[in-house]
Amino acid sequence: MSRAWAIVERELRRFTKSPTLIVLSLIGPLLQLVVLGYAFGGNVKHLRVGVVDLDHHVPAIRMRELFSAVSANAKTYDTVEYADLGDALTDLRNGRLNGVLTIPPDYSRRTLASDNPRVALVEDNTDNFVTGTLAASMGSLVTTLDAPAATGERLTSQPTLDVVEMYPYVPYIQYLLPGTITMSIFVMVMIGGGIIFIDDKARGLHEGYLVTPISKLELVVGFNLSGTIKAVLAGLILMTVGAVIAGVPDPFAPMRMLRVFVVIVLTAFALISLMFLLMVRVTDPLVPRATFGVLNTLLYFPSGAVYPIQGFPAWMQGISNVDPFTYAVHAFKCLLLKNTGLGAITTDLLFLSIFSVVTMTLAVSLFRRTL
Repeated sequence: MSRAWAIVERELRRFTKSPTLIVLSLIGPLLQLVVLGYAFGGNVKHLRVGVVDLDHHVPAIRMRELFSAVSANAKTYDTVEYADLGDALTDLRNGRLNGVLTIPPDYSRRTLASDNPRVALVEDNTDNFVTGTLAASMGSLVTTLDAPAATGERLTSQPTLDVVEMYPYVPYIQYLLPGTITMSIFVMVMIGGGIIFIDDKARGLHEGYLVTPISKLELVVGFNLSGTIKAVLAGLILMTVGAVIAGVPDPFAPMRMLRVFVVIVLTAFALISLMFLLMVRVTDPLVPRATFGVLNTLLYFPSGAVYPIQGFPAWMQGISNVDPFTYAVHAFKCLLLKNTGLGAITTDLLFLSIFSVVTMTLAVSLFRRTL
């Protein structure tokens, strides 16, 4: 037993010499509790709704005032006034709005004539959580229009809300596809980039690079490009197979595939740059394996891949704003679920590009040509 206890002592000493591993082991479960606890089921708020008033008479003005009052109090949605319906629908397709409420030109006339006045809500139905919240909120709001006003007057006819979905029905499996593609890229980045790099250090293979005249920049770029190529292949395979399984309409349209390829490349390069930055000074081969669980929770769930960001608390939305997963998932949703052009994802592409440059620059500055 003394020899067995010697092994136990050795392993415990080895464990205590890796404070990073200890911290990750303790923080990981707590991080999952906090992030997952707030990542599902929160009240969706601050949805952006465009309001197009084509009537401009008293009943229509009363409806717009009620919308603004509810927006200021409940904060379920924020209204944006539009003069042109075409501009509002364009912003809806490009993801700048969650819905467009249209008051038709004959709304006031039909209200005063008790001729079944109607208003239309055009929704971005690619997110069922947002769609359900917005339809329920607008439906209850329109119902209150028939309640007695402060003056004792009553509208002569209660309006009806017509809900129009912008896109064909989106099942939940399609909703999860963008996050799944991003996760497949991340897994390949973690395995084919971070873990292999640390294992090469542990096996002494890293020493072979240090005796060559290659510069730090060339070395980091080489590691990043090789990891990017592997991650791009994983993303393309998952996107192709996943689109077929999920039933994405016309998934192999050439222009759509080209746009998706651009997003996959930028996502892979951004994530491999982040991974190399995190691993550039790590020597313990157990650390990247423990890091995987922490990063998986910290990057995937706040990205809006499984629940809308509008339902997160403020601190978690702050994580979403700097999370590369957020912009990759949004870009994939636009291309795969809405079939938009590059104009709808310009912000996503710009963020991923800047993020890649910043993280790779920091990785080069931190890289040491020593053992």
